[in-house]
Amino acid sequence: MGLLDSLVGSVVSQALGGSQQGGQAALIQALIGMLMNGGLGGGGAAQAGAPAGGLGGLLEQFQRSGLGDVASSWVSTGQNLPVSAEQIGQVLGPDVLGQLARSAGMDSGAAGGALAQILPQVVDAMTPDGRLPQQGADLGAMLPQILGGLLGGAR
Repeated sequence: MGLLDSLVGSVVSQALGGSQQGGQAALIQALIGMLMNGGLGGGGAAQAGAPAGGLGGLLEQFQRSGLGDVASSWVSTGQNLPVSAEQIGQVLGPDVLGQLARSAGMDSGAAGGALAQILPQVVDAMTPDGRLPQQGADLGAMLPQILGGLLGGAR
């Protein structure tokens, strides 16, 4: 675990009340870590020429899965559209969902349900101006904003 992962874990755990919500905190930590490190690009509907990953890659996966309008609502400054646990599983695929679930000490079903609640908020917080962060942006510097978005709810 790198320094950034440790920092994310500590801040998320404190923000969510320590061990009280340990599984959810670990899931948020794993999700943010994968987004910041360029993971999450090769979900269930991966095809030749799959995106490199990160937030842009995740949004591409939603587009390919027919859920682009849902993911776009999270980026825009308007209301966030809901997503189901089944749709999360379809977009991420069993490997990525399983990896996130293992990181949080949950089964894939529980992780899919939790991600359906938190993923829209995480994407929303990472795109406060209704745009993706520029390539090369310091996503670590966005951590307080991301966590503030999670604790404060959706726009």
